[in-house]
Amino acid sequence: MRAAYHDVFGDPAEVMLFGEMDTPAPGAGEVLIKTILSPIHNHDLWTIRGQYGYVPELPGEIGGSEAVGAVAAVGEGVDAGMIGKRVSVGGVHGSWAEFFIAKAATVVPLPDSIKDEEAAQLIAMPFSAIALLDSLKVGAGEWLVQTAANGAVGKIMVSLAKARGIKLLNLVRRDEAVEELTALGAEHVLCTGDEGWLDAAKALIGEAGAVSAIDSVGAEMGLALAALLGKDGEYVVFGTATGAPLQLPSGEMITKHLAVRGFWAARVFGELSNETQVRLLTELVTLAAQGELALDVGGIFDLEQVSEAMKAAQTPARSGKILLRG
Repeated sequence: MRAAYHDVFGDPAEVMLFGEMDTPAPGAGEVLIKTILSPIHNHDLWTIRGQYGYVPELPGEIGGSEAVGAVAAVGEGVDAGMIGKRVSVGGVHGSWAEFFIAKAATVVPLPDSIKDEEAAQLIAMPFSAIALLDSLKVGAGEWLVQTAANGAVGKIMVSLAKARGIKLLNLVRRDEAVEELTALGAEHVLCTGDEGWLDAAKALIGEAGAVSAIDSVGAEMGLALAALLGKDGEYVVFGTATGAPLQLPSGEMITKHLAVRGFWAARVFGELSNETQVRLLTELVTLAAQGELALDVGGIFDLEQVSEAMKAAQTPARSGKILLRG
């Protein structure tokens, strides 16, 4: 089968290769999926660099961790009626190929109303976003603040918060991102590069402050978000675009009783009950089927164009997810 793989760690645009590999066979409880489209996520790029929590064995590691495809074969103990079904699946290894293996229990059957481009990225980022939102204290009619709102998870959060009746303040670092989010239906967007943005945010949220804040920037952004949170507010660290240590104000941390915690999807997914996973996935599929989930595509490349795809995926300020066609 055709596949995109790497033999060494390094810059994805330089180390990813295209070639022929053996088609895998599904074992007990597994299915073989014929890939339609597979996204390039940031965690895929970090994995190729050898700098992620999951470190693959080299050489010959096929990239990719999510896809939409059709079940081509089933292993022992799996209903043969699944063959031919179009499914989405995340948390896999080797989806940047014509075929890959997944656990049968993890695939999500799809209605025809969800396009391939959306289905390809339905699990990883959306499920991270909805699991994150579900873990927060904020409820309907209350304020949530998020930084890096123009990122993949940030855009999805716009749709999820609206569906749950949560007031969402979206913070971005570029003026162009304000227009981008507004076009997606975000109601409240502020650029942190503008003078007076913090005062504008306080005026919008009101004296009670926000219940929850999601931060993917770090550094001095901690000072601003702490100022926007109300009493007993929660500060959740989801990422760090700056890579700099998070700065927090001791005074407000003490007087407001603010709580700070992290959120790592890989750990959270492993701790969610089956009932919760089904509930959240059902909510996602329903929103996607209704066209109410923002899942942008920035370009589609063939597997043979893997180097060009890696460059596109690493382009700063890119809009939309880059997909590989199986």
